Amino acid sequence: MTVSSAEHAEVCVPVLQGLWDHVRAGQEDILRSPVLPAVCAFLTHVLLCAPFFALDALGSVCHRVRSWRIPSGPGRPPSVRRWLDCFWRVLGKYLSTVLPVTALFQTLRSPTLPELAPTCWQLFVEILACFLVFDTLFFVWHFYMHRIPWLYRNIHQFHHQHKVPFALAAQDASSVELLSLLLLALVSSWVVGCHPLSEALFHILNSWLAVEDHCGYDLPFALHRLLPCLGGAPYHQAHHSHHNGNYAPYFTHWDRLCGTYTASGV
Repeated sequence: MTVSSAEHAEVCVPVLQGLWDHVRAGQEDILRSPVLPAVCAFLTHVLLCAPFFALDALGSVCHRVRSWRIPSGPGRPPSVRRWLDCFWRVLGKYLSTVLPVTALFQTLRSPTLPELAPTCWQLFVEILACFLVFDTLFFVWHFYMHRIPWLYRNIHQFHHQHKVPFALAAQDASSVELLSLLLLALVSSWVVGCHPLSEALFHILNSWLAVEDHCGYDLPFALHRLLPCLGGAPYHQAHHSHHNGNYAPYFTHWDRLCGTYTASGV
């Protein structure tokens, strides 16, 4: 017996509605807080990097972990000192730049909290739409940061200090670039007009994909192996190695259409 999409949505709604009711219950002030976007973005980024920190630690003693490293990478994973230096740089930029600007943006936007949760289908469509919009905006911005020398020198060059990136370095960029990417994510969800629950999941998944792209590992269970439309870490590491091509963050269609696709090999 098959279940129609409408019936499936009706089954999924109570699950999401219960989750949404739990989130909303007594938490509206927190959800509307102007500091929430920056705090959540930073904490999510650090927590999602933790598994790759463990992989880097295991890499010094485990051949299997070392075999997952992308061939163009160094023999050894980044040191703990390099991780800590990166952590303090990113934290400083969040406190000095990202927090005040995103707080202003959040205040002006004044997000509404609807009573009803989205259906599972609505959740999927809105998150996918956010990713497609973000991927397009990022591609254009990233392309011009490389093609206009002033933008590269003053905004983007700092990120390319990592010829072989690692997970935490996904947000190790100049203050202007880091802020611009967070604002692109916020604008993407605003353009789509998605439900706050869809927006929250989009930001979490967006952080995960950014971390995975910079991790330096071609893992057998990575998302790009499951979804061929994604480039993954090999695709983005080729960008860091060659300093051009592969300008889109996740999908490969814009680079293929615009002739900027670079193969993932060394």
